[in-house]
Amino acid sequence: MFSNLSEKLDKIFRNIKGMGKLSEKNIADTMREIRMALLEADVNFRIVKNFISEIEKRAVGQEVMKSLQPGHQVVKIVHEQLISLMDNSDVKIDVHNNKLTKIMMVGLQGSGKTTASAKLAYYFRKKNNIKPVMVACDIYRPAAIHQLEVLGKQIDVPVISDLDLKNVIKIAEKALNWVKNQNVQLMIFDTAGRLHIDEGMMNEVQSLKKVIEPDYIFFVADAMTGQDAVTVSKEFNNLLDFTGVILTKLDGDSRGGAALSIKAVTSKPLLYVGIGEKIPDLEVFHADRMASRILGMGDVLSLIEKAQDAINEEEAEKLATKMLKNQFTFNDFLSQLQQIKKLGPLDGILKMVPGINHKAIKDVKIEDNQIKKIEAIIRAMTNKERETPNVINGSRRIRISKGSGTSVQDVNKLLRQFDEMKQMMKKMSSSKALKNMKFPF
Repeated sequence: MFSNLSEKLDKIFRNIKGMGKLSEKNIADTMREIRMALLEADVNFRIVKNFISEIEKRAVGQEVMKSLQPGHQVVKIVHEQLISLMDNSDVKIDVHNNKLTKIMMVGLQGSGKTTASAKLAYYFRKKNNIKPVMVACDIYRPAAIHQLEVLGKQIDVPVISDLDLKNVIKIAEKALNWVKNQNVQLMIFDTAGRLHIDEGMMNEVQSLKKVIEPDYIFFVADAMTGQDAVTVSKEFNNLLDFTGVILTKLDGDSRGGAALSIKAVTSKPLLYVGIGEKIPDLEVFHADRMASRILGMGDVLSLIEKAQDAINEEEAEKLATKMLKNQFTFNDFLSQLQQIKKLGPLDGILKMVPGINHKAIKDVKIEDNQIKKIEAIIRAMTNKERETPNVINGSRRIRISKGSGTSVQDVNKLLRQFDEMKQMMKKMSSSKALKNMKFPF
């Protein structure tokens, strides 16, 4: 996400940071480059104009011109303006386990409302320890109800639906009556979308809002549609006055214009972002963290949260002990790979680490398919081979390569790298300093 914009801003700021002093011309040139970078990122041109104007007001003042590090001050100003542009601190979403909360999902067809509904149900159940239900109010899209039911089974969340009822108001009323006698704290209504905004669609969703009386209305938009998502969000907000936005497929949007434009256009904040296809791939949107990511400053807090969710503390402690004793096996290696995969793609993790430039991230060679190849090789081994790799002779290597769909060279390479890693661990385990080290996990 934001990769194109981040790379361009990184280049601009590397140039300006290298200047000992800044003139008004330097600042004007920098502002022009930032303007172009934002426009190419598909940010609304009026927003770009206001954004640059605010930065210029501060950049030509004493805060920058008399600073010992004027380039760094400009970056600081841009960072603060990005936070202001995306700020969502004025809206707080509260879902409690002692009362019922109702959420209504709206948006165009294809924006990802149904999947976002399941992701949201999973998120709140895990975070707030509540019991959610989902209500299938999309009676127009083929297989929409079935899709929601399949997702509900995957995350063990009940879905209220009725294939015979062709009236969404009656479906909503049925769900509201059913929930009165149930121990349910959250209802998520997946409403119908259309390929475009029409009067009938908007009348129906307004009527549904009156019946449901939702605590929150989330507009779901596809980040890949860029400014189209922003335009549609404005029209929906005018009619429904929604609470905030869930932006899906942000991981596939290299520009990021929609994320930067929505708040300024609708005055409603971006609250959650979809960062992958899996159910857990939904993040709370933090303006300050996203601004830091865009400017290559990393996002340590999000990285820590990801690690806490993905890494089993007890397993990590056992692994640390085995590493110190140089007892690391292929079974341990496989377990580590599986935990690393839970954190998401490696390039996404590196973007959260401060100080790693964009070129370094681009140069990362370990990709998902390579990790899958390593996993396949390890899984093709017997348990004895995983625990004692030195028994793997020539014939075993051939069998492993055939069983994993890889070449003997691939198997040899992994065995060699694993042996080198063991040798390194052996040297490290002999270090007194390492033995006295307290592992953070």
